[in-house]
Amino acid sequence: MSRIGRQPITVPAGVQIAIEPELVTVNGPKGELHERVNRDMMVAHEGDTITVTRPTNRGEHRALHGLTRTLIANMVQGVTDGYEKRIEIQGVGYRAALRGRDLELALGYSHPVSVKAPEGIEFEVPQPTRIVVRGASKQQVGEIAAQIRKQRKPEPYKGKGIRYEGEYVARKVGKRA
Repeated sequence: MSRIGRQPITVPAGVQIAIEPELVTVNGPKGELHERVNRDMMVAHEGDTITVTRPTNRGEHRALHGLTRTLIANMVQGVTDGYEKRIEIQGVGYRAALRGRDLELALGYSHPVSVKAPEGIEFEVPQPTRIVVRGASKQQVGEIAAQIRKQRKPEPYKGKGIRYEGEYVARKVGKRA
């Protein structure tokens, strides 16, 4: 049996769970999240725990078991604590600034690059070379952080560009005389 799938999910106080046949809705202090669940997976809510069970030991059911449990656990954590991704910018003249809720990046192009904040996502710029992306949905936070990084990926010769905090960029040796 799946080691991840069989672990129960503890639901903290202040979080409401609504389970429908193919939809799980989690509502908490940081917002509301929905996730479609495969109709074969059985999600049960007893007291302050949620359990996910599978009907058979077929490969597809075993794979969906752990996935379903992890998606629901991520939603519970997202509506209570939220998720954040930290991004750093390296390069001369590269910087970020907030314009209302949106993010404006100066990345060495002839124009500033602006990134709109979708519903449920907020940006913070503690320093001009640091960005924090926050939100309740782990998937949405990661996707927006990836879109920001995509604007100017770190290059291997000087290391200039946008990278996740703590990301290692393999450096190459340049030309030799």
